[in-house]
Parts: sequence; C-alpha cells; structure tokens
Amino acid sequence: MVLEKIQRSTPVKMYPEDTELLEDVIIENKQAIEMANIYSNILTGTMDAYASVISNNLNIVMKFLTSVTIIMSLPTMVASFFGMNVDVPFQNNPHAFVIIFVMTMFFSVILAFTMVKKQLF
Repeated sequence: MVLEKIQRSTPVKMYPEDTELLEDVIIENKQAIEMANIYSNILTGTMDAYASVISNNLNIVMKFLTSVTIIMSLPTMVASFFGMNVDVPFQNNPHAFVIIFVMTMFFSVILAFTMVKKQLF
C-alpha cells in the first residue's frame, strides 16, 4: 500500500527509470505476498493432517487403555468382595485363595478374549 501511494502521489521527483523500478517493485511485492499466502495455506493443511493423525493415534491408545482397565477391574472387584468382614463363600476352605484366584483369572481371560473378538483391544 505504501508503494502504491508513493506511485500515485509522487512526493519526490522521479525519473522514468525510477517509475519503472517502482512498478517492478510493486509487482514483485504482490507476487511475494501471494506466494506467502499460498505457502501459509499449504502449511495449515499439513498441520491439520498431522493433527488428525495424532488424534487418531490417541483414540487408539485410549481405547486400549480403557479395555485394560476394565479387565483389571474384575480381579479388584472380586478381591474387594472376598475382603469384606461378612460371611462369604469359601471362608473356611484352606484352598480358598487358590480357588478364588483361578476363578478370577478365568473370568479375566474370558473377558479379554471377548474384547479381542469384538476388536476392543
């Protein structure tokens, strides 16, 4: 804008070579601005593409961690149930810990297998 204003108002005496040079500078300046806008748009598109890839990877990781949390919560719930101070099954059995541990692992494996079949892992 400043260069165009100089060209229109001619605040100083300009020779024909100066006028041609000023016109060339104005044209080059407009081309540089247009190229900067084009590269800015390309850079914005590239950043959006990278953001999409990162978001997709984050979604996959969160899905996996949620599945692992669900599977790990099953043994916690069983252990909490059998840790209460009330009458529970197997309380007088000497092999109660092994029985409960095997049952819990069995149900956890079944749950993990089901999640793998439904592609939640």
